[in-house]
Amino acid sequence: MTIYAIYLFAKVVATRVSYIRLGKKSEFDGQVKERLGKIWTIVFGQSKLLKDKKSGIIHVMMFYGFILVQFGAIDMFVKGLAPGKHLPFGPLYPGFTFFQELVTLMILVSVMWAFYRRYIEKLVRLKRGLKAGLVLIFIGTLMLSVLAGNGMLLIWEEQALTWTQPVASLVASAFSWLSPTAAMVLFYVFWWIHTITLFVFLVYVPQSKHAHLIAAPINVFFSKRVPGKLKKLDFDFDDDASEDEISFGVGKIEDFEEYQLIDLYACVECGRCTSVCPAATTGKILSPMDLMLKLRDHLTDKGAAITGKSPWVPAYAFSGTAGNELANQSREEAVASMEGISLIGDVITEEELNACTTCRNCEDACPVMNEHVDKIIDLRRYLVMTEGKMDSDIQRAVMNIERQGNPWGLSKKDRIKWRELDESVYIPTIKELKKEGKDFEYLFWVSSMGAYDSRSQKIALAFAKLMNKAGISFAILGNREANSGDTARRIGNEFLFQEIAEKNIKAFEKNGVKKIVTIDPHAYNIFKNEYPDFGYEAEVVHHTQMLYDLVMDGRLKPTRSINERLTYHDSCYLGRYNGVYDPPREILKAIPGLELVEMDRTRENGMCCGAGGGLMWAEETTGTRVNVARTEQALAVEPSVISSACPYCLTMLSDGTKAKEVEEDISTMDVAEILALSVFEEEEEEAKVTA
Repeated sequence: MTIYAIYLFAKVVATRVSYIRLGKKSEFDGQVKERLGKIWTIVFGQSKLLKDKKSGIIHVMMFYGFILVQFGAIDMFVKGLAPGKHLPFGPLYPGFTFFQELVTLMILVSVMWAFYRRYIEKLVRLKRGLKAGLVLIFIGTLMLSVLAGNGMLLIWEEQALTWTQPVASLVASAFSWLSPTAAMVLFYVFWWIHTITLFVFLVYVPQSKHAHLIAAPINVFFSKRVPGKLKKLDFDFDDDASEDEISFGVGKIEDFEEYQLIDLYACVECGRCTSVCPAATTGKILSPMDLMLKLRDHLTDKGAAITGKSPWVPAYAFSGTAGNELANQSREEAVASMEGISLIGDVITEEELNACTTCRNCEDACPVMNEHVDKIIDLRRYLVMTEGKMDSDIQRAVMNIERQGNPWGLSKKDRIKWRELDESVYIPTIKELKKEGKDFEYLFWVSSMGAYDSRSQKIALAFAKLMNKAGISFAILGNREANSGDTARRIGNEFLFQEIAEKNIKAFEKNGVKKIVTIDPHAYNIFKNEYPDFGYEAEVVHHTQMLYDLVMDGRLKPTRSINERLTYHDSCYLGRYNGVYDPPREILKAIPGLELVEMDRTRENGMCCGAGGGLMWAEETTGTRVNVARTEQALAVEPSVISSACPYCLTMLSDGTKAKEVEEDISTMDVAEILALSVFEEEEEEAKVTA
């Protein structure tokens, strides 16, 4: 029985590995030490799981309890196979049995708590039904059979009740009327229940959601070192290839890389990703968890069709499943039947892909480091570049970026006009400085929002004014500034992004740009993390990082009191993508009179404003608008000002206050604007926060 159980376990694992190997090969960067550190923190430290304190504690109890209780399982086998014997721990054995009973009780408590959370409290993100609770039945049976078996063993061997086995002693005391022979029979009943359950559990694990016990540590090890970083596509292809053979992005499950496919079997089905997804929680069709499960099931079926290996064992017991039927067909017939299933359309819908804001809240919440966003972008790439499909509003914005360098299609010649709003602020172009024979330290990347959007222009001016005050040497590209390419890349038009990146890099190198500062977190992220793949590296800072340093160094002194109650909204591309949470908050804390209050969802778990992934330029037609939902979360803490450090976020939050009809009472301001109000006190008689 042991050999058969281990054989089935190994067979399932080998089968899943063969499915994963259908994916494309990918290079490994060799950063073993750093990756092992992640395993130590996330797998053994359970850091991700503990973000949800209750579920995290339950899992910690089960995780470590199950590791520790394996010694007790071995001891149980020994007692059954060699009566009167036990593990050779000598004088330490009584302490061992006492510890094992404590651990067993701890696991039972965690099982009951987990049952309560799933079936009585009915936590929304958790699935219910027999399959979802089967593991709780397995674990509970294992623990109860050990305790009951040990109790029977005390009666059988006519041992005295002992403190080293308190629960077993209670069981023995309750059944003291049994004869030693009857106790022996019951011991072996419980022994076989324990043994068979353990073997069934062993076979069940790799072909259920509990495959994460195997896949999760591997998944954590191979996860991205730079969160959210997208892979560069190679557009070089064989000149002899036909048009049908040329495709970009992921149109088939095997177009994903092997590392990406590990994600699918690592999924715990805990629903944490979906519970924080801005699309899912506002009524859109996208569920990050369901996306992973649908891709996993499709990989399993297609893997069975291609390899001929049955995914479900024992095969005779699951002969009616789709995967096993495909495995039993001829390879040509099975593959042909799977080719009739379209990955985009039949498995994942276009609506799901278009709903993603690329905020990465799902990835931050995932306890096993699954990466949902890069898969969605890869699928979008196929839609956009191979099938030519794109939302009409977004398509218009992308075409405008291609033609005019901005999503509105406004004239390139008007990009510099924002300087005219306040000519007292010194904002030179690189060209102007060269004529004067002057140099600059920072390129100020204004971004399309800062240059064209009337609300964001105020942010750009406030920041430029603060840089003047602090003596920062900077310049702008002016009308020669284009677009960072973030919108094009996140929406799936990788070809356009690479054209934009190449032009920007040439402009940076031509003008000797070594340092870049920007008010746009999207540009900040793409310059810092993704342009290096195209041969350009520079020191890239966000404007709040620079302002924080200037305030801390005393080069900017906020002196005017701003008597407002303010809540701060974290930009996804500044926070979850780059870990910048403290600088904007420290700036706000340094301003006299300002009361900073945090929303319920803040920092790593801050909700997206709804503008990411190119959706700034699309209309929401399903459910609640994401920006309105986020604004409601801000209003819950009763602020007089809602602040952010991103022009996209600020626009979405401003629209949110208008939708809630509170724009007259509650202002929306960038951190730079608020700091400027406090620093330049001599220019106004009193501090007045204005939108």
